[in-house]
Amino acid sequence: MRLTDSLEGLTPDDLQGFFVGWPNPPSPETFHHLLAGSYRISLALDERGRVVGFAQAISDGVLTAFIPLLEVLPEHQGQGLGTALMRHLLEQLGHLYAVDLSCDDDVVPFYERLGMERANAMYQRNYARQSGVPEESR
Repeated sequence: MRLTDSLEGLTPDDLQGFFVGWPNPPSPETFHHLLAGSYRISLALDERGRVVGFAQAISDGVLTAFIPLLEVLPEHQGQGLGTALMRHLLEQLGHLYAVDLSCDDDVVPFYERLGMERANAMYQRNYARQSGVPEESR
């Protein structure tokens, strides 16, 4: 496996199989656009150059960043890729005052092992927009 912080040379075809369990996942094209618009990314590539894991950060570039997504393809889970992706991403964000994320209770210990601390989070979801495609375009 190789970690990179660049989409250079990658196409939507290299971004297949993510968003497992989402009822309305983004297409690979939308996913590529999402990563391209991120402040920082961390990608795990297999020996064929296919993306098998990713983490993404959005930021003001001055004080704060938010990590909305971390995912490793099911067949590559349990090999330390999530940890490697997060360490790689957090290293890129080390110059910022605050790095936040929200997560489910069952993965809190994972993030605590990376030095993050538990806090409260609030959120609002519009599941009709989960794919990233406007309603009128479907």
